[in-house]
Amino acid sequence: MSNALLLRLDPLIDMYATPEMRAIFDARKQVQYWLDVEAALARVQARLGLIPTSAAEEISRQARAEAIDMEKLHNGTQLVGYPILPLIQQLADLCEGEAGSYVHWGATTQDIMDTAVILQLRDALEYLTRDLNTLINILCSLAQRHCRTVMAGRTHGQHALPITFGFKVAVWIDELRRHSERFEQCRPRLLRCQLGGAVGTLASFGSNGWKIHQALAEELRLNPAPIAWHTARDSLCELVAICSMLSATLGKMANEVASLQKTEVAEVSESFVPGKGSSSTMPQKRNPILCEIVVGLARLMTQPISTMLAAMMPEHERAMGEWHIEWIAIPQTCCFTAAALHYSIAIFNDLTVSPEAMQKNLALTHGNIMAEAIQMRLAIHIGRHRAHELMYEACLLADQRGQSLRAILLEMPEVRSIISESELDYLLEPANYIGLAVEMTDRIVDSARKESHSPGRSAI
Repeated sequence: MSNALLLRLDPLIDMYATPEMRAIFDARKQVQYWLDVEAALARVQARLGLIPTSAAEEISRQARAEAIDMEKLHNGTQLVGYPILPLIQQLADLCEGEAGSYVHWGATTQDIMDTAVILQLRDALEYLTRDLNTLINILCSLAQRHCRTVMAGRTHGQHALPITFGFKVAVWIDELRRHSERFEQCRPRLLRCQLGGAVGTLASFGSNGWKIHQALAEELRLNPAPIAWHTARDSLCELVAICSMLSATLGKMANEVASLQKTEVAEVSESFVPGKGSSSTMPQKRNPILCEIVVGLARLMTQPISTMLAAMMPEHERAMGEWHIEWIAIPQTCCFTAAALHYSIAIFNDLTVSPEAMQKNLALTHGNIMAEAIQMRLAIHIGRHRAHELMYEACLLADQRGQSLRAILLEMPEVRSIISESELDYLLEPANYIGLAVEMTDRIVDSARKESHSPGRSAI
């Protein structure tokens, strides 16, 4: 079923899912999630006196995925269109005595599958949250190490003003922290039990319906749902949306590293291991291969969210095809996002940063990158408009003559009358015009560190 696109891609399989996440969506593991829900339902019904205790014990004893004939289940699923009916037939046959007749008592297929996918997603969220926190921790250390490493800030692909590399990383940290918050905030909306019966009214359970629903939620450590959500898929869509945004952030970060690793820039690079990123024909190549994988995964993640939006529009009390597309979109989402986080951790844990290249690149425009700093100093005396005109003319002349901005400014009487040579040298130093980059970086890192140790949060 949902594993077809993810589990048959050898030898490329590890680029699309981590072993841990792939295990959660493994076919037999998925069957075990379904069986766990069936067994839990039997146990709570026995406690409420609705089915014999001995039947619940036997159902729980036989609810083991390794006992299920997977080929028979596959064939039954192809015939019925859903896996639960052929699954409960096998489970009932495995049970001794009359216990099998109490399997799936009063439930509907979607109750079992929806609750099981929530159990899957709870486990998936643990892995995603863990790896996201690990990445934030790595980036905090990177930002701290380079909070004063000055580099060219770029806008529209061109040198703009000096920043620090730590500042750039802190912007990523702040964005990733918001994704972490979104994961935490979506949990109570997502981790809800599904038990409503055929159309969601719990009619098959009679007056005990709500008691059974609450007891099943408690048994599975999920939140009870105040009303059936068979056709209300917003919580699942929300998780996919968060994962899509997280993947986009990771893709942006990886693309930035790849851009800064270009031969003409060479300010950062993936760590080098012999053979990594090699070309089949060009021996000199060290391609940013991990970055390329993350960018590719991020682009793939633009698709599941559109799929899940379509899944939010079923008619009446049961989907007619919309539900089926979740079976592909949800595993893809979790596997792609887990892989993107895994490779991002590898990229930034061993990122090579070259302050020397950053300094060299700062000098490429021969001082023009500092034009705003001088303009703002001149503006105090001659107004911003005139200061801008002077600096525009000076930068143009520097480019045309191939001279430094300093040399041009020293030839301009209007500038010399306001700024001394020593002050000009100060203003032309990039490290003196990074604004609050260091303070902002420290604030973001400190906040992330404190948040990681706050009650109720996963440790970073």
